[in-house]
Amino acid sequence: MSKYLALFIALHLSITTSWAGSLLPKVKRDIPQRGVSPFRAGQVQLTTARLETELKALLGELGIKASPRANHQISLELQTEIEGLPQGNEEAYKLSITSDLISLSAYTETGLYRGLQTLRQLYERGEWRARVILDWPAFPWRGFMMDVGRTYIPLEQLKQEIDLLARFKVNVFHWHLTENEAWRLESKLYPKLNDRSSMTRMAGRYYTQEEARELVRYCRERHVLLIPEIDMPGHSAAFERALGYGMQTEQGKKTLKALIKEACEVFDVPYLHIGTDEVQFTDKTFVPEMVAYVRSLGKKVISWAPGWPYQEGEVDMLQLWSSRGKAVKGIPALDCRYYYLNHYDLFSDIGRLYNSRIYGEDKGTEHLYGALLAIWTDRATLDTRQIIRENQLYPAMLALAERSWVGGGRGDFTSREVMTSDPKSPAYDDFKDFETRMLSYRKVFPLESFPYVRQTDARWIISAPFPNGRELRRVFPPEQAIGAIAPPKSLPSYTYEGKTYPSQMVAGSGFYLRHVWGDLCAGLLEQAETDHTCYAMAWINSPKEQQVGFLFETQNYSRSEKDLPPPLGAWDHRESRIWVNGKAIIPPVWTNTHTIPTLTSALGNENACSRPPIPITLKKGWNQLFIKLPIGAFTTREVRLVKWMFTAALVNLDGTEAADVRYLDL
Repeated sequence: MSKYLALFIALHLSITTSWAGSLLPKVKRDIPQRGVSPFRAGQVQLTTARLETELKALLGELGIKASPRANHQISLELQTEIEGLPQGNEEAYKLSITSDLISLSAYTETGLYRGLQTLRQLYERGEWRARVILDWPAFPWRGFMMDVGRTYIPLEQLKQEIDLLARFKVNVFHWHLTENEAWRLESKLYPKLNDRSSMTRMAGRYYTQEEARELVRYCRERHVLLIPEIDMPGHSAAFERALGYGMQTEQGKKTLKALIKEACEVFDVPYLHIGTDEVQFTDKTFVPEMVAYVRSLGKKVISWAPGWPYQEGEVDMLQLWSSRGKAVKGIPALDCRYYYLNHYDLFSDIGRLYNSRIYGEDKGTEHLYGALLAIWTDRATLDTRQIIRENQLYPAMLALAERSWVGGGRGDFTSREVMTSDPKSPAYDDFKDFETRMLSYRKVFPLESFPYVRQTDARWIISAPFPNGRELRRVFPPEQAIGAIAPPKSLPSYTYEGKTYPSQMVAGSGFYLRHVWGDLCAGLLEQAETDHTCYAMAWINSPKEQQVGFLFETQNYSRSEKDLPPPLGAWDHRESRIWVNGKAIIPPVWTNTHTIPTLTSALGNENACSRPPIPITLKKGWNQLFIKLPIGAFTTREVRLVKWMFTAALVNLDGTEAADVRYLDL
């Protein structure tokens, strides 16, 4: 097939495809131009110099040649008034496609750049038809944070993350550069900070000043705001090791001001983040003095909340973290409270993230800028790519990218109404639509960094909890069904010690019976108690006898905890078990065997996304998966935050997509 013919086919897919059917994020308005043929050309004439480099690069990727002699045109224009767009919104754009012209207009070059990303998606997704798109974000800031203070991440990897996510209108990168473990930004004034002897993890690895400037330029080219963070006065053990004194001493403040000035000269950006979290303030003048100094250098100041008790006007922005993070009147806020990916599981939390409202609001204001996802790397890692995979950066960021661009949502992250486990709920329907669109972009990302597969088609029956009297191996009536291949015709109910225990049908491949954040967040059980046992059952119809992969875990290990690996031969420390067609599935041989809790032992194969799927054979017709899920205490010596949960997904053998099976749905 010739290149031109392939291009022609891509441009002329059936008009039955829904308007903007797979765009991510969704656009505000998409107006079909009835009776108008779409733009048809292998060559185009550029009629503007606006974003010429970016436009030519995009056309090259799409296989369209720029030619001054072409009859068809692409026009990018800045305008002061654009009908249908909110006045002055710097990311708003209008995209028009007719038979001989692609016209993109905006108030700023940032708006033009966002429109180019929509243009890219329309072309690549085969949704190339005559239309007018009017679009703008609900929240002005939509981004992610990487903790490189604890774990150095190569510059090229950071660039890849920024580049890929900018295609989905992600526009903020928060760079957490200093920590107890290491000071990762080069200082020519105090080179001891970057010495191997001053670092306790990945010693000697840091970013040169030129690399920092390079990343600023890289972000600016993609219209992404880079926010550097120098955490102070806490999280500063590396500073103290290198220099021999603390930040809150007079000498420490003098040194820190010199470092701030040096950093501000390196980073040509409007903001500097100064941390101020998780520390005892021994010098009550420290924070006001540092804020005033940063402002004197022409920078705006961002600080964590909770942290220093700022009052109105005393800082330029608060980044809210944990459930205790509260906005302060007169200070713009950035929501990061429930967005710590280092605690997220593979499947369950992404639906909750997608459906929740940002700080309880439908759209941003001058006092609410948006939201950031954060990846904290407290625990050592074997491979920096593992950080992306285990924290689900790409699927989670796509969920937040759409929610923060479109706005709205159904409730708070902690509430039951945002859960997607009820297949009859609006939250489930909304998430299923998003999931379909998200997975259509999976090949944009490195496959090893995107372990998520479709889960909304999966169905599980979950029993009510039985009291186990602290006997985790105690057997209850549901176990009589182990190996029962014929599916039930209705939801089962059980009688035990004179009480009735019903069950519920849920959708998905990962569930919290009790969320990792406990009573703060809703789980499947409205009231989860210690010393109980639940059961999960699924009946799967396979079109043929086949070998598939099985992703399974009963404790998703946080990347910020010292938790011990499961004992050899066990799935966890609480006697959970899994059977397929009545045959027990044996856990893998765990790569970690240490018995003293520590953050220096990197996670190995404890989490399902960091090991190959377990091969299992399905019979043609119905098959049964049966899981026993006991719980003792919610915190133990081995695992501080016990997740009463499970992940169970049937996938192809390489784990890249859901297996070709059908689940029983009652």
